[in-house]
Amino acid sequence: MAAFDLEEQEQIATLKAWWDKWGGILTISAVVLAVAVLGWRGWEWRQSTQAADASVVYASLMQAVEAKDAQKIREASGVIAERFGSTAYADLSALLAAEAQAASGDRQSAKSKLEWAAEKGNDALTRDLARLRLAGLLLDEKAYDAALKQLSVKPNKAFAVRYADLRGDVLTAQGKPADALTAYKEALDGMGSEQGSQAMRSVLELKIDALGGGK
Repeated sequence: MAAFDLEEQEQIATLKAWWDKWGGILTISAVVLAVAVLGWRGWEWRQSTQAADASVVYASLMQAVEAKDAQKIREASGVIAERFGSTAYADLSALLAAEAQAASGDRQSAKSKLEWAAEKGNDALTRDLARLRLAGLLLDEKAYDAALKQLSVKPNKAFAVRYADLRGDVLTAQGKPADALTAYKEALDGMGSEQGSQAMRSVLELKIDALGGGK
């Protein structure tokens, strides 16, 4: 029995020494892990709550657009950008508001929304589309250099043809036919054979012919 007690005491002493060496690290690791798990769950809950709240405001924006209520369009889109900028609704609202504002003649507000989407949009495709639309507005205002700056970013393949085509339009308006011709040919070469592209192909060919670049 005494031998057993001695063995037991040795085991306790060994365990105590091990704990003195590693216990603090294990405790800290456990606390860090617990905080990380709670933080992740809190982030998920916050994202879910934000998306739900943003959807309500986005619904009011859609109603304002349908009613052509310029004031409510500005207010709703502003709230989404300010409070729910990290959600997909921020991207959608910026594009929707800009389209409605441009149609109503409020070009400055439209440009502001598109600038936000081009710089802060959560999705790369949203940023590409925003730059394309912003360049179109700038072209209408004869702000050619600013328009070309928006089109200088390499877009997703889905927008490559439209970027090159619009770049050609800007260069044509700027009085640079040789550069415009290069842009139009780039757009034409980038077109696929998918159904529905023939109309744009025909337009590009007409633009190229007009600049003396036809075969």
